[in-house]
Amino acid sequence: MKVLDLTSVIMGPFATQILASLGAEVTKVEPAEGDNMRHVGPMRNPGMGHIFLHANQGKRSIVLDLKHEDGREAALRLAQRSDVLISNVRPQALERLGLGYEAVRERNPRIVHVSCCGFDQSGPYAARAAYDDLIQGATGLPWLMQEYGAQAPCYAPVTLADRVTGLHAVYAVTAALYARERSGQGQAVVVPMYEAMTQFVLGDHLAGLSFDPPAGAAGYPRLLTPHRRPYRTSDGYLCVLIYNDKHWRSFFAAIGEPQRMQDDPRFASHGARAENIDAVYEEVARLMAQRTTAQWRALLDRADVPNMPMNTPQDLLDDLHHQATGFIREVEHPTEGALRTPACPTRWSATPPPADLAPAPGLGEQSVAVLEEAGYSRAEIARLLASGACRAPAPPLEERP
Repeated sequence: MKVLDLTSVIMGPFATQILASLGAEVTKVEPAEGDNMRHVGPMRNPGMGHIFLHANQGKRSIVLDLKHEDGREAALRLAQRSDVLISNVRPQALERLGLGYEAVRERNPRIVHVSCCGFDQSGPYAARAAYDDLIQGATGLPWLMQEYGAQAPCYAPVTLADRVTGLHAVYAVTAALYARERSGQGQAVVVPMYEAMTQFVLGDHLAGLSFDPPAGAAGYPRLLTPHRRPYRTSDGYLCVLIYNDKHWRSFFAAIGEPQRMQDDPRFASHGARAENIDAVYEEVARLMAQRTTAQWRALLDRADVPNMPMNTPQDLLDDLHHQATGFIREVEHPTEGALRTPACPTRWSATPPPADLAPAPGLGEQSVAVLEEAGYSRAEIARLLASGACRAPAPPLEERP
């Protein structure tokens, strides 16, 4: 499957990196200055920032000026031989560039044209710019953080909206390709951040507003209680979720209070615990402070009560499970040297994804090769390079074998 990747920053590149990890041939189109994330450090060499390295493995890079007539024509010729064109340029801007769905479909009726954008294009926000912070705020995450106990509204410290929407883009691509296999027809697919994150948030927090008239306020109390956090032990922290009746019986038996569920009505059933979630979690916090982290882990593991350590990013690299599965790969980049990077998280019994992805490319590293595959002659490529419609790193064209 050939993917023409007109995405940048995180949302789109995250999606296309997953497609590359599943075996797609992804050609990344970049402007002369490169994807913005090339320039966000830390980095060893200019233009090879850490987020870019992780989000662009398995791709090839071509530099095209899409505002230049010849650069736009080159993109259309690449689209002719592609199965998918995916962008996170605002649809209105993509149309102005002459790369909207109808223009591309004229060249390739089987194309799956995927537009990752801020908002559904049938609403009044259609042309607005969108970034992760803006979409987090617009879909209520800072409000939820304040309800949860933060001193002031704040964003989740991960690019949550970008990555959630990127996952929607991955399944949209695969489902549209499956539909094409059945019908023989390509189609346009819009993947909007606002709608994706609204679905994500309201799935938990629509709550009483699910009903008309409302049966209560918004918000899932178990997720919003300020006591839902890693528990402080006598020497650190531990993540524990005592969830169902079996867990609670085992927990109370392990701490020497086997009758607690019968004696304390707040713990008697799942419904009772949900109604008293603040008090329930507060009591667990009181108990957890009485033992060390190691003592609790041993006790809870014996009782089969779910628990995990509160890890740091460094802990994830050192984690015994990740080491055993090989999930954190150690790779050698031709210009950046030794790198650690996560592998594909899924396991396949019959059609496993490629084990070793190509490293993230230098800016325009494959410009000439990609154009040659699209049918450009050497003379045509030389003219594109001379005009600035395309750029390529050394060695110059005349020195290629």
